[in-house]
Amino acid sequence: MESIEHVRTLGRSGIRVSALGFGCWAIGGEWASLDGQPLGWGKVDDEESVRAVRRALDLGVTFFDTADAYGTGHSERVLARALGKRRADVVVATKWGNLIDEERRLLTGSDDSPAYARRALTASLRRLDTDYIDLYQLHLSDADPERAAELRETCEEFVREGLIRAYAWSTDDPVRAAVFAEGEHCAAVQHRLNILQDAPELLALCEGSNLASINRSPLAMGLLTGKHTPGRALEAGDIRNAPPAWLPGFTEGGGADAEWLRRVEALRDVLTSGGRTLAQGALAWIWARSPLTVPIPGFRSVAQAEENAGALAKGPLTAAQLAEVERILGR
Repeated sequence: MESIEHVRTLGRSGIRVSALGFGCWAIGGEWASLDGQPLGWGKVDDEESVRAVRRALDLGVTFFDTADAYGTGHSERVLARALGKRRADVVVATKWGNLIDEERRLLTGSDDSPAYARRALTASLRRLDTDYIDLYQLHLSDADPERAAELRETCEEFVREGLIRAYAWSTDDPVRAAVFAEGEHCAAVQHRLNILQDAPELLALCEGSNLASINRSPLAMGLLTGKHTPGRALEAGDIRNAPPAWLPGFTEGGGADAEWLRRVEALRDVLTSGGRTLAQGALAWIWARSPLTVPIPGFRSVAQAEENAGALAKGPLTAAQLAEVERILGR
């Protein structure tokens, strides 16, 4: 039986989702920028990805977040295959704005025009093997606000045509997010949120505008899983091994940053309370942070799917534990 802790509504859309979603970036496999910068999380086994998605479904996860760029279309295809006839049982979110070369697995640029939004949507519908997207998200975090206002109206057209149910912007800028928030069928903001990187302004915007807060990097790109040690390099095709400027916590070719790992270690006791794993505790912090949050940890295996989904049964941290976290981090 579903309890209120296990379910969220995506803002004012009325769309109901599990309080935990699954992020499908990693299952897209390897892809890169034109200059060779890796943009995926390394090699993946598609059969294991399919099994992991299906296991998540069995464990009550009903929200899956992907993007056309992830694996340059591959993530959408794998998700479609995994969902199969269960498409109607889930809420699918995808994103647009990046230009991709599917054959060469390359990110080739970006396009913020309304005409491209329609082309991208048509292509995503085809790859996802569906006739509608539940939540369509702008993937250009720093798009021009005036252009974004045009794209908001384009999304409203998509809603009227029945191609999408709602839309959102994936951005860490509250001013930009507020532009989309003015739209009738805007349902959420997707933004970074984890115990090491709080986002009070975006949470306040979601609260004030009745939007869901969809949380990418809820496990700080894996730092909050407890599986990283200082100096341990990651595989060549992993974005964390050559981290761009927007990805803190990792060093060029040197794995996890020792200072970030020290902070994770300081939080271990409070996060692993109540029989939780470290990752489950990190998700519990997000749920305690705001009732509007829907964290979307990534996954590449059945084991990761089971661990992440297992956080649902344990629920949020307590107010006292939240305060203890702030004390430990000196915030």
